[in-house]
Amino acid sequence: MTDIEILDLYWARSESAISETSRQYGSYCLAIAMNILRNRDDSEECVNDTYLNAWNAIPPQRPAVLSSFLGRITRNLSLDRYKAQKAQKRCSGETTLLLSELEDCIPSRSMVDDKVEAKALEEAIDSFLSTVRNDDRVFFVRRYWYADSVSEIANRFAVSESKVKTSLFRTRNKLRIILEREGIVV
Repeated sequence: MTDIEILDLYWARSESAISETSRQYGSYCLAIAMNILRNRDDSEECVNDTYLNAWNAIPPQRPAVLSSFLGRITRNLSLDRYKAQKAQKRCSGETTLLLSELEDCIPSRSMVDDKVEAKALEEAIDSFLSTVRNDDRVFFVRRYWYADSVSEIANRFAVSESKVKTSLFRTRNKLRIILEREGIVV
């Protein structure tokens, strides 16, 4: 079933939209949640919450890219759950490390006060990523969007962990400079 057909099911308020979404994107969403939470039960719960959020958001929204829409919902729900777990001191250290790596170059969510600033940040990052080498962009997205570990990235692309770490370090520094030049406080 195509994304357009799945979206049509949502618009028709057909409950089969959820089962088709699960069939088409369940593994994708679960992988995102697992990379952040490192716990299958919590990840599955976030994926189920993703379906509920998609059901509530479509309509009125009609996402252009369903996978990105679902991925973003899953990622945000997983990060929220991670933060709640962190407060309870029962989470893995990988996501803490991942988020701390970006602290020096991207403002925290609380610092991004309104949608205009968040949109400006999003556009600046997108613009920046279009200027970096493909390998650097892929490493960056795999690390900070999909929450892959450095070793997972190195294994996936058959490179050394050192190469991945160096690439991420340099890309973060370049991003910080670009954001400062754009007037986005870091």
